[in-house]
Amino acid sequence: MRRALLVATLLAAVLAVALPLSATTQSGPASTSAAIDASPAQSGAAPDAPPPQLPRIDHAQDAPYYEACAREGLNASECAGRLIWFKATAGNERFHTYVFQQRVGVLIDWYRVLRGDERDDRFRAWGIINDPSCCTPGEPDCPAKSLDETYGLDWCPGDEELLGYVGRQGYRDPACDFRDAPLGADDPHGPTDQRQPACDLRFGTSTGALGIRKFPNPRFDKAAWTKLNGSAGSWEGYNRPIAAAGGHRDAARSHLQDGSIEPPFLIGTACGSCHIAFDPLNPPSDPAHPKWENIKGLIGNQYTRISEIMVSGMASNTLEWQMFAHARPGASDTSAIPTDQVNNPGTINALINIAKRPTFANESVLKWRKVESCGDDSKEASCWCEPGRDGKCWQKSLQQETVHHILKGGEDSIGALEAIQRVYFNIGSCSEQCWMNHLSDLRQIDPQQRGFGQTPFDIGQCRRDCPNFRAIEDRLPNILDFFMSAEAHVTDLRDARENALRVAAPGSRYTEQDLIADLEQSFGKGAVAQGRNIYAKTCARCHSSQQEAADGGFTNVDFHKLDLETGLRQDWLGNDRPTPASEVGTFRCRALHANHMSGHIWQEYGSETLRAQPPDPNVKEAGDGGRGHYRNISLINLWAHAPFMHNNAVGPELCGKPRNPANAFYAKRPRYVDGNNRLLPADQQPACFEYDPSVEGRFRLYVESMRELLNPAQRIPKVTLLSEDITLRMGPRLWDGSDKETLLGFELTIPSEIEGRGVTAGTIGNFQHKQFIVDLVRAKTAPKALQTELAERLGAEAGNRVFTDLKAITGELVGKPNALVAALQARPYLIKQAYSSCTAEIENEGHRFGEDLSDADKNALIAFLATL
Repeated sequence: MRRALLVATLLAAVLAVALPLSATTQSGPASTSAAIDASPAQSGAAPDAPPPQLPRIDHAQDAPYYEACAREGLNASECAGRLIWFKATAGNERFHTYVFQQRVGVLIDWYRVLRGDERDDRFRAWGIINDPSCCTPGEPDCPAKSLDETYGLDWCPGDEELLGYVGRQGYRDPACDFRDAPLGADDPHGPTDQRQPACDLRFGTSTGALGIRKFPNPRFDKAAWTKLNGSAGSWEGYNRPIAAAGGHRDAARSHLQDGSIEPPFLIGTACGSCHIAFDPLNPPSDPAHPKWENIKGLIGNQYTRISEIMVSGMASNTLEWQMFAHARPGASDTSAIPTDQVNNPGTINALINIAKRPTFANESVLKWRKVESCGDDSKEASCWCEPGRDGKCWQKSLQQETVHHILKGGEDSIGALEAIQRVYFNIGSCSEQCWMNHLSDLRQIDPQQRGFGQTPFDIGQCRRDCPNFRAIEDRLPNILDFFMSAEAHVTDLRDARENALRVAAPGSRYTEQDLIADLEQSFGKGAVAQGRNIYAKTCARCHSSQQEAADGGFTNVDFHKLDLETGLRQDWLGNDRPTPASEVGTFRCRALHANHMSGHIWQEYGSETLRAQPPDPNVKEAGDGGRGHYRNISLINLWAHAPFMHNNAVGPELCGKPRNPANAFYAKRPRYVDGNNRLLPADQQPACFEYDPSVEGRFRLYVESMRELLNPAQRIPKVTLLSEDITLRMGPRLWDGSDKETLLGFELTIPSEIEGRGVTAGTIGNFQHKQFIVDLVRAKTAPKALQTELAERLGAEAGNRVFTDLKAITGELVGKPNALVAALQARPYLIKQAYSSCTAEIENEGHRFGEDLSDADKNALIAFLATL
């Protein structure tokens, strides 16, 4: 009752401010709205606390966000964090418009992804969640009457001002009017509020896709754009393929990489672009037309094809497309840009019940911490005070701390706030100021040159040089408070089914006993109780965060127990401890992720304790630097988050079946193979599971995925294969405008088939071609030293074989560098084994726990897990 009263009070307060703004098309500061004082930031407000008041609304586009804060009962800090999570790009619009395209050489076709005339197809194609406040120009009641007005994209609130600044200076970003929650009382940088101005959060307006934001491009030339594309609302000339520099042998590029052509918008992404999802408790009746109450910000979008979005402007026969676009829906290789040359896509993390997530005490952490002064420490590398601020200083030191283990292998391990901050680098923030020059350039093969390998990103340097970093960092406690808020509470199947019943009959009830009765009708009498006992005996040692009973077992543990003080589920249903990859047996490449190792780009985000962890002795690939493990994940609300495993490979394959066949990605890349890694014929490929976020759609997918999980012998192997040969060229190219090409350097071709076996996409991502080329040169210049190193690295027998073949290849290449292609085809083991960071191929293998259970016990476990 208290919660209902709280929500009603908040909603009334928000609507009182929001409704007058919603009725007008005016933007900018609302002079008629009365300011509402924000309450002090506090996580987990007591049930009897007075309802917190939220900031006034200065922009109509913010109204739905504050209404959501009211529905969830969020306090001022939590609500501020939510708005930042949904909207803040932290300046990455330059990255996604210029840096990624022109420096990394990977092309995003934003028009293909966001075009307004395909709004209704967007979820099926890309897994994108449409912004409920936006509309397709020309539709009834849409303020924009043609796509030319919006340059081909949706019209969204705030565009009445933003569109007027396309092609000219002077746009004031809505983030400049963001009203901060009060600074925490115990913040060492207080009591005066000295946060970086909120303008540097960079909000822009919605593109029509939640989490993807747009900004007016002041350099845009409308006349030149119209000449190239035929109209202001088309991008067809901008993304049309143009002649490649190397003739027909090179993959086609387009004006997306042409710095002389400026698009109308700079496109940025917020953290929510991957994490915003449909609420399992209240899914939309039509996923293409959701309402705001159907949307949550933290549980992770299991349908997103963010990897395909990132290479939407690339041809499929490019190295970049193959490296990015092999991830399944709901998964992304976050090290594809800061590449470690380890093929390792992972699922978008579901941020649920974070307040009960396990922590680990006394870990050795070297990081920057807030201090009031630097004292006698005058070295900028270890202590820095922000100019123009009073006592806003940071000091770097090694201390013992209690931290979370975050990411699939626990790699982000210096603190939750820092882990949140690093998400912004994953999505492009501060790239030019801080980390672009620390990346490995796949085409740089001289080990003496910048870009040959990674170098460590420097947090202190980034704080000093990037105002967007400081803007996010100063508000990290708000984002963490949002993570701890009611929006991250559990989404139980019982609640979801009750809500579904209430759509037709508002007074309906669906009790826990109703759920148990329905589950036992499907899975057998007594199945839930029986499944609980099986879980306690066989699963809880990894998938419970509660302390074991005195006898060392979980027999008497209540897995549904609530924390009476907070109302949260007591058990996180995972212990986050590292387990050797060989023990789990799942696709191990993700466990070999290398970016947090010493000397690598995210070194400063990994604890010393992590890097001291010994490698898995049963994994043949290198696992130093703390690699080779998976953390034991949470099983909370498993019914809503199938398919399973870190790569979504266990369970049916998901597909969107869009109307535009060019975006039917699963049709282009089926996964099921025979024993020779060759695709099964089309009539033998199991049907994919069409996107269905409904309560019963999620439950059906859960059951099918559980049956596959518990019956590993019945799984049809899944492998992501190359569909065509991929060539990587390094060295200068001289081209006379015809099909003749002179290449001075190396040409590496990975064929789509070797010795009758299909070649996996991971073969490209895992091939350590730089080390291979260096060793090839050393086979000629320093053979004895190389022979010794190969024996140490690979073992005497394998090392000698590799050395012998490298020597032979150097002879074959004399005067004909392109002969390297044939040399590698004759020795495929060099690509697939000797110079591979990971040789695993089957993506849905492993996690065989429970396969020896009887069919009745498996059904019982499925039934019980559905109640968690």
